[in-house]
Amino acid sequence: MLSILVANPKGGSGKSTLSTQLAGYYACQGKKVMLGDVDRQQSSLHWLTRRPPERPAIAGWEIEPGAPARAPKGTELVVLDTPAGLKGKKLAALLGRVDRILVPIQPSPFDMWASEAFLEGVLEEKALRKQKAFLAVVGMRVDPRTRSARELEQFLARHDVPVLTWLRDTQLYVQTATAGLTLFDLPPSRTARDRAEWQPIIDWLTPQPSWCDK
Repeated sequence: MLSILVANPKGGSGKSTLSTQLAGYYACQGKKVMLGDVDRQQSSLHWLTRRPPERPAIAGWEIEPGAPARAPKGTELVVLDTPAGLKGKKLAALLGRVDRILVPIQPSPFDMWASEAFLEGVLEEKALRKQKAFLAVVGMRVDPRTRSARELEQFLARHDVPVLTWLRDTQLYVQTATAGLTLFDLPPSRTARDRAEWQPIIDWLTPQPSWCDK
């Protein structure tokens, strides 16, 4: 079972967008996916309640009275959405349970300053595990040709953290979220540009992917 943590200490960085889209992609691939939300706002799980029943299913936590929340039996992939300000023992506990960490960051000085200590803490865990493919960044709502994108790349290079891709600012993310859908629930002809931007993320997580066609 592959477990993916989507985390950033700053609110509004795009964590729920990244989490729900990832869950939707793997569901379209026929995987048994669980989308777990450890954020008090429960944004991802609100999205899950809107998902149409005819689309590939995505499960939430399996909760039994008096027992800890857990992934449903047979789950092949877990995506965990996290709250702003995640740190300390709670962050350490999550880091010890996941295989990969994706950090969505917008290319602004505020986002970079807010993320620096967080990245340093996660990199300490990476060093302990001696894993190369453990932590990566996704640039959110940005044109990679801009000066701010270059500044973000330079900032991350100092920490030896790769930027996998840049996701553009498009209303498709808003429109699909409202309906409990993802880009991967839409026809490829409508989302070709955005699917291409997602390909490096999928390549980093799973080799030789194939897109889901409606």
